[in-house]
Amino acid sequence: MVQEQLKPRDIHDERVLAAMSKVPREVFVPENMRAQSYADSALPIGHDQTISQPFIVAYMTEQLRLQPTDRVLEIGTGSGYQAAVLAELAKEVYTIEIVEPLAKEASARLARLDYNNAHVKIGDGYQGWPEVAPFDAIIVTCAPDKVPQPLTQQLKEGGRMIIPVGTGIMDQQLYLLEKKDGELAQRAILPVRFVLMAGEAAKK
Repeated sequence: MVQEQLKPRDIHDERVLAAMSKVPREVFVPENMRAQSYADSALPIGHDQTISQPFIVAYMTEQLRLQPTDRVLEIGTGSGYQAAVLAELAKEVYTIEIVEPLAKEASARLARLDYNNAHVKIGDGYQGWPEVAPFDAIIVTCAPDKVPQPLTQQLKEGGRMIIPVGTGIMDQQLYLLEKKDGELAQRAILPVRFVLMAGEAAKK
């Protein structure tokens, strides 16, 4: 996966590559999909949700430029794979999942793998996790039609956020945001296709 999918597509951060090599992706997909665990594609994990393709996980992670002392917020835990990769790179990972069965399964899975620095919460990620904010980095793995204001408020000065934004599956762009002097600089960096953000975001 690392040699054939990630390095040829310009994923160069050695820490990210090491994390992608270490985290056992097959543990985070349904049993009937395990033969395809390392395929270059997203895979269904139930409840109309997916685990992102390895390249997207690595690309989004690399863009955050994580440091070992960082505290990261993830919106959209899914099976917990992205959280595990983040937990290899950052001091603390706080991840929110709106689908209760997925959140419970991910929490148990991360605990079994001894990712004790990954904390799972059941809830609507649109509001973030204000009780433990602010964060050095925020990663969103489901697409709202605009960047949620609560998340921008929970990002530290100098922090980075990566998030897919779009009104449908076919018109999404991945945005990288950086907070400088209290203002957010943002730019579109990649066309993507994520499941849409549920909860409050879907009502707006």
